[in-house]
Amino acid sequence: MIRHAVLQLRPEKGHIKQNLAHLKEALLALKPERPEVVVLPEAYPTGYFLQGGVRELALTQEELHEALAELHAEVWKDPLDLVIGFYERDGGEYYNSAAYLELGGRGILHVHRKVFLPTYGVFDEERFLARGHDVRAFDTRFGRAAVLICEDFWHSITATIAALDGAEVIYVPSASPARGFTGKEPANVARWKALAAAVAAEHGLYVVLASLVGAEGGKMLSGGSVVAGPEGGLLAEAPLFEEALLLTEIDLERIPPVRYDNPLLADLKSGLPLVFPELKRIVEAL
Repeated sequence: MIRHAVLQLRPEKGHIKQNLAHLKEALLALKPERPEVVVLPEAYPTGYFLQGGVRELALTQEELHEALAELHAEVWKDPLDLVIGFYERDGGEYYNSAAYLELGGRGILHVHRKVFLPTYGVFDEERFLARGHDVRAFDTRFGRAAVLICEDFWHSITATIAALDGAEVIYVPSASPARGFTGKEPANVARWKALAAAVAAEHGLYVVLASLVGAEGGKMLSGGSVVAGPEGGLLAEAPLFEEALLLTEIDLERIPPVRYDNPLLADLKSGLPLVFPELKRIVEAL
């Protein structure tokens, strides 16, 4: 069993030091629970709606690691794995990224750069950011994982690639403004729950969604973080519009029997050579 903590936090836009101090407080309060993996939302160190402010506030991977390693050394003795979304600076390029770090151990294990940058409604990411080009699983000390960022997860092909690459857990840092208020909860929150459950069930894996809360530029970020299990059920749900902590146990030993009873991923692996020429044909026609 791997003890996970999802920290659904509210950052102060543009205040990195203040947000890291808030994270430190949250980790100190979390110590008695002894989580092994802590998951934070998209763009937590700075807030999400930065637009042109990305150039001034983006961090290099080394800067992110240094800040988090220092924080970890102050509050935690044991190794701690941490997933966090951040705006990344790499030379003259800027990305919406998320890092998986083994603090007190090997450091940064993987950085995912957001592939699908929304440019509709209240979003204008591609105006200020470069696209990522990779979707890959990677090895952690607990098993094999992948990271997707917000809209990446709304495209079913990305989670499928991660699953085919061996992911047992998909971490999804998100910043999702509330929209669609005709039901008992915002429509985006309902869709996140449905997507998390569907992806987990289709591929027989865990989905851990960490979503920002707070108001930025008149937009309310909804929260509603969830954890979904390989049977397709929601194991934990956070409230809307407020900071929250989700604690849940992830049991990777549940995955093999679930995939045995519902071998969709195995069938996909067997059938992939048959459909790959069609995918290639479509890509070449674009």
